[in-house]
Amino acid sequence: MAANRIGKTEGAGGYETALHVTGDYPIWWPGAQFIDPVKGWVAGKTNETTRDIIQAKLFGEVKGSGPSKRFSGTGLIPGDAIGEITWKRGVSDLADTVKVAYKSGGWSTVGLKSYQQGRGAFEGTEQDLIWLDEEPEFAIYAECLIRTMTTDGLVYMTFTPLEGVTETVLAFLPKGVPGMGDA
Repeated sequence: MAANRIGKTEGAGGYETALHVTGDYPIWWPGAQFIDPVKGWVAGKTNETTRDIIQAKLFGEVKGSGPSKRFSGTGLIPGDAIGEITWKRGVSDLADTVKVAYKSGGWSTVGLKSYQQGRGAFEGTEQDLIWLDEEPEFAIYAECLIRTMTTDGLVYMTFTPLEGVTETVLAFLPKGVPGMGDA
């Protein structure tokens, strides 16, 4: 949780996601690392914000149309690492899944979701990583934690708590109560 307009989406969530799905970690990287291709989700509040913010930061602009539609490759994930793209039906230029070449071989899979799909859209499959951009309702966050339990995966969020002390925000405060000091 942090202030507005300080680079949380691109500099934190987007960059970390790009590292994990490509396996191209800088030598100085102190965080978690995967040694094999990953399955992951990225999600925003709506289909449109997922497309206009998260997808654009990761893959760049959508170019072309029909069967020649592709990404420009000017995002955080290099163009030569972008493989097969499945497009979401009913939402112009939003990818459903994107294959990303992994440094040690194989393909990571990035699924794009939105909170407007509801908690049910986050059920059922195990994931290695999940990046939630903007604050989700607690039920979606809790479902994402379940998806990463069997993989010992990562769930990370980038958001400013604009809606105040919500159930999701409380999950990160010591003892779940504002002003209570150390946990």
